[in-house]
Amino acid sequence: MSQIEQHVYRYSKAPIWELQRAYYEEQGIGAWQGDEVPSYITSNPLLAASYAEMIFGFLQDRARLGDTSETVTILELGAGSGRLAFHIMKELSELTAYAGIPIPPYRYVMSDLATGNVAFWQQHPGLIPFVEQGVLDFAVFDAVEDTELILTQSGIRIREGDLQQPLFIVANYFFDSIPQELIYVEDNQIYECLVAMELPEHAAQLSASDKLKQIACEYQYRKSAEYEQQSYRYRVLMELYAAKLEDSHVLFPEAGLRCLERLGQFSQEGFLLLTADKGDHRLESWEYNEPPELIHHGSFSLTANYHAISTYFEHNGALSLFTQHAYHHLNVGCILMLAEPLSYGHSRLAYRRFIEQFGPDDFITVKEWLDPYAPVLNIPEMLAFWRLSGYDTQFFLQNSKRLAELLISGEEADFGGIAQGIALMWRGYYPLDITHHLALESASLLYGMEMFQEALPYYLLTLKTYEDVSILYEMAICYYELNEAEKSKEFAQRTLAYDSIHEGALALLNL
Repeated sequence: MSQIEQHVYRYSKAPIWELQRAYYEEQGIGAWQGDEVPSYITSNPLLAASYAEMIFGFLQDRARLGDTSETVTILELGAGSGRLAFHIMKELSELTAYAGIPIPPYRYVMSDLATGNVAFWQQHPGLIPFVEQGVLDFAVFDAVEDTELILTQSGIRIREGDLQQPLFIVANYFFDSIPQELIYVEDNQIYECLVAMELPEHAAQLSASDKLKQIACEYQYRKSAEYEQQSYRYRVLMELYAAKLEDSHVLFPEAGLRCLERLGQFSQEGFLLLTADKGDHRLESWEYNEPPELIHHGSFSLTANYHAISTYFEHNGALSLFTQHAYHHLNVGCILMLAEPLSYGHSRLAYRRFIEQFGPDDFITVKEWLDPYAPVLNIPEMLAFWRLSGYDTQFFLQNSKRLAELLISGEEADFGGIAQGIALMWRGYYPLDITHHLALESASLLYGMEMFQEALPYYLLTLKTYEDVSILYEMAICYYELNEAEKSKEFAQRTLAYDSIHEGALALLNL
């Protein structure tokens, strides 16, 4: 083993963070195309619908306060693949159109450190319509360093004091992935944890991801004069931890706190933070913690310290909303760093209805329980959960074979529900790469229900990347049933090019 540069590092300055940055720059959107970086839990349609309700509630609150002319900026930090933003924008546009009530104009800004991700968003067909409407923009943003936002599409620069409306911040799987400090608390004293990191001798030839997997950490402890100084900005938190914790390693989100403070300065009215991550807001969850372990998924992540974030801003007048029950997979919180936060009744009601009572964490819990039972579900139960999921593509692909099996005993109403679901699913589909699976499964189900007109567009979409004999023959049948004889013969002949003795294709040509 070789120690990296023979140095002992402050945790936030350790090489893991540069490797993290290098990984995302190397992979770009590929980190999500191969599902190496987990994203479903924080970007599925149900979570996005909950967030859209929160944003809509916030817009109503601003309208009630008389602010309907100035644009509300919604900034997503670490927007990654862009799927969450797409689902939020789709749902928010439908909510505002359906309600038909006066609200301020809004602009959603997707931001990320990786320029390749921004380039991908700019060309994505699901996002372009929102850009053309003037409600979506993009920015390259370094959460640790940057003090301004430069929007790529409009050219607008957002600096300190530029915004007349409060800034609405969305941050999913964000605070666990940016540099953090590590402290140790014992006998009412705060110690800084330093880290030495080792890699195998052949590490120079490894990718950033492989280096992260093979890093070994050793910790050293020292008293930190910085944390004891009265001038230290987050001293109130250090005093609290020294008084309340014992034998505890605590990840401290200094970079995250400073980022939020810089962002808050963009507006003269403060900010609202809506965030989801694995990390607790309760002080007792940090007691007796061992040193953190890196959670590897191409890059890595740690635990987010929502206690530090919420407590610090509460100390400065904010209102924090977290569920009263314990979370299992995803802790969704809201921090209203606003003047008179209790006056934001629509925002607080949206949190109560769409996160507290049944929210994204509950949905994932139910889905994990339900998945093993899919082979014994009937069509009504499957349709009910599919609707709950927001007609999620993942649920459909997991269960399309079961739906096909059930078509034999299905009823007309069931068929209508499946067809409607497929249409709505495609309206909310955000592809990350070119694949035929979703189109083919959609076409096959519609074909099995003898909905030939509806099936054809999905077959045609499938043919852009994949074809086989069964697809061509079923298309021939669709055209035959729709009285398009020439097209039917064309696809029958294409079928025979794969299988010269295909009985069905030969029969079609002889009709």
